[in-house]
Amino acid sequence: MASSKFDECRDKVKEFPTQSGVYLMKNISDKIIYIGKAKNLRNRVRSYFTDNKDHSPKTRLLVSNICEVEYILTKTEVEAFLLEASLIKKHRPKYNIRLRDDKAYPYIRFSWSDEYPRLYLARKVKKDGSLYFGPYTSGFAVQATIRFLNRTFKIRDCGDAMFKTRTRPCMTYQIGRCTAPCVEYISKEDYREEVEGAKLFLKGQNKKVIKSITEKMMTAAEEEKFEVAARLRDSVQAIKAILEKQAVINDTSEKDQDAVGFYGDERGCLVETVHVRAGRVIGTRSHFLPHFDPNDAGEDPREWLVDFLNQYYEDNFIPDEVLLPLDIGSDLTKLMAEVLKERSGNKSVVRFATDERGRNLVEMANENSKSHFLKYVSKSEEKLRGLDEIKEKLHLPELPRRIECYDISTFQGAETVASQVVFEEGVPAKEHYRRYKIRTVKGIDDFASMYEVLSRRFKHTEYDDPQLIVIDGGKGQLAQAIKILTEIGRNDIPVVGLAKARTESDFQKQEVESTEERFFLPGRANPVTFKHNAEALHILTGIRDEAHRFAITYHRKLREGTSLESELDYVVGLGEKRKKVLLTHFNSIDEIKTAVPEEIAQLKGFNRVLAERILLQLNEPDEEEAEVEE
Repeated sequence: MASSKFDECRDKVKEFPTQSGVYLMKNISDKIIYIGKAKNLRNRVRSYFTDNKDHSPKTRLLVSNICEVEYILTKTEVEAFLLEASLIKKHRPKYNIRLRDDKAYPYIRFSWSDEYPRLYLARKVKKDGSLYFGPYTSGFAVQATIRFLNRTFKIRDCGDAMFKTRTRPCMTYQIGRCTAPCVEYISKEDYREEVEGAKLFLKGQNKKVIKSITEKMMTAAEEEKFEVAARLRDSVQAIKAILEKQAVINDTSEKDQDAVGFYGDERGCLVETVHVRAGRVIGTRSHFLPHFDPNDAGEDPREWLVDFLNQYYEDNFIPDEVLLPLDIGSDLTKLMAEVLKERSGNKSVVRFATDERGRNLVEMANENSKSHFLKYVSKSEEKLRGLDEIKEKLHLPELPRRIECYDISTFQGAETVASQVVFEEGVPAKEHYRRYKIRTVKGIDDFASMYEVLSRRFKHTEYDDPQLIVIDGGKGQLAQAIKILTEIGRNDIPVVGLAKARTESDFQKQEVESTEERFFLPGRANPVTFKHNAEALHILTGIRDEAHRFAITYHRKLREGTSLESELDYVVGLGEKRKKVLLTHFNSIDEIKTAVPEEIAQLKGFNRVLAERILLQLNEPDEEEAEVEE
């Protein structure tokens, strides 16, 4: 930073208030590059502008890029913590520790505030009166658990729309897996009593569940209701079988706990959380922090770990207890507990694990973090070699750490849309995905549409420039892209055209042959090719396929609700005849979504496999929450 700017910021900070708040540091482009919180804003921010030789290299680099510092006052330090986490999530500043979530982990949501509660798979914890259990590592595991609980405790699995309009029991009731609350075959009170066992099971109170079911089984047997007794016996055996698969840490505990561990070196740091619910380990979760060395003498472990916890528990389930691998001090421990209480409404203990059980859990987290770190960096190094091969074969001036790909999509002559997909370090960076509605073009005109998209994209100077743009197509599409980039003054960015492999049909040959994926470069007649198993090829074709997928899902989103056929058009294996059968039997897409597989499978032309595929695709969660429309 120029000396005048440094002096100007230092003088400005002297006038900062001494109360709590959040400070935002900006660079010469007015982009936020760091966000922090402070109990005393003036003292905290002023420390950056002292000639302190103890500053880490990262802090010195940050300070050299600061051109402006702003602040937002808060009433308390807890409010400063809460505001900091939300601002980091919104602005994603370069020099902050950032949790890059490429996957929303699933929870089981029990809609306990409903008159007739049911179970859902949820990707976010909300304050909606429901009970949330998790997070789990697999959506399939969650669905399997929900199916098990629905079957065992006869919980309704129909959606609210179908539930409210039902006039007769569905097939689930007929096969004995539901008590038909939709047509009031059971009272609200009796239904809640039935499903109470599922709540106790999810809370880990398994002994109570088994005891309650066993008592009902004995009563049914005494009353010579042998079919009921047999069903209850099968339920007890199924619960015991499920429990045997779970690792037991403490079968007397009813606490929900998270144990935190970490491992890293100059390549980065991986933070692991082990989730223990009522004494049983239900899963682990990893977050990799690139370019951050936890062993660096200039990094305060208390500071970065608190930053991690503050961001992590903004959206995730907050347990009764968080076990830490190091002592962050009594002040920060108390403050972090207050932050968690403010978010969840319940008391949560944050502590350094000193007892034997706590140490064992943290040790488990540390061991997992080391194992997952080594696996992660191994994959990262493989990606790096792939990027290096891309640089060499495509004659790029620098390593393509950020690659962008665009896809223009027009569905059945309807509205044209475009997608922008970004890979960073060779992997999808979904927070940078963008979706565009084409505003200035009527009809199908890919050149004009691409011109609009690239013009709008490169007006955003706050976005990092890519080191490579991938265009889906051969020489013609590449020439168009070069012309567009030249006209908008960005022909400094390398671009490559990717022509899809062609299938060569020859009925005289036993095997179907196909050409290689070909990459066309400006000023070069012959295309570049990669070995079929090269990581470089996987990266480039991966971003092309992802851009196409993202454009198609955007079309699906836009067309959703405009016609009954819209969502069914995207179900693989579903032709016009089968769609007509579905829409004749069901009144709406929502009704199809909430149907049970058996109800669809019994329709003419359908089977169980196709029914499950239809429900899986129609109920596929929207994972594009980080992607925005431009």
